[in-house]
Amino acid sequence: MSHEMSHMGPRAFNHDNSTDAEAEYDRLRDLARQEASKRGQCFGRSKEAYSSGDGAGAKQLSEEGKAHGRKMEEYNRQASEFIFRENNAGGRVEADTIDLHGQFVEEAEEILEERIKYAKAHGQNHLHVIVGKGNHSANHIQKIKPRVEQVCRELGLQYATEDNAGRIYVNLTGGEAVMPPSSGHQGGSSGYPGHQQGHQQGHQQQQHGQQQGQQQPDELEELAKKILPKVLRKLEKACCVVM
Repeated sequence: MSHEMSHMGPRAFNHDNSTDAEAEYDRLRDLARQEASKRGQCFGRSKEAYSSGDGAGAKQLSEEGKAHGRKMEEYNRQASEFIFRENNAGGRVEADTIDLHGQFVEEAEEILEERIKYAKAHGQNHLHVIVGKGNHSANHIQKIKPRVEQVCRELGLQYATEDNAGRIYVNLTGGEAVMPPSSGHQGGSSGYPGHQQGHQQGHQQQQHGQQQGQQQPDELEELAKKILPKVLRKLEKACCVVM
């Protein structure tokens, strides 16, 4: 997972933010990276000890590696929760929008799946997903967008890239991903044909979302708590050495 542990910097934020917020996010991700490095070193030494016949030493080093792995998970959990709150706090995104800036790919997948469940439960029929344009990724390749598209396909939901290439429109009803005109979202809606009825429904749904589906801090807290444990289990399965 070392390729995901790179310094994220201000690009993890999708709004004007304080230097302190940037520093805190970077601090947590850097601590996770350090623990991942220590974990790898312990597992490497454990293998060497086992190969040399030192079973007891191998087991001890393996346990130390697992302890560093748990610390890595905790720092990544804190970082993911922190950036989620910063980017999705009330007033920074609309009730029908989720911002995945600063999330690792596996984190983004789990967060989106839970956000879709949340949106459906609160009567929302669409979702705008901010995925970023990949300007700061290696070779300017978008990493989160392909995973978002994969999630939509797996859930049978149609989606479309908005005029702003860093945003995806998802139809939560299973119907065609056609944005209503004059949606008021950044990036506009030109190029997405629609009918007045769709616009009226979208407007009514937006009001409904503002009244009942507004992402308040306590709701963000519950969503983060529900999502992150599953994220960490998936990350651990993908990258940890089992001794």
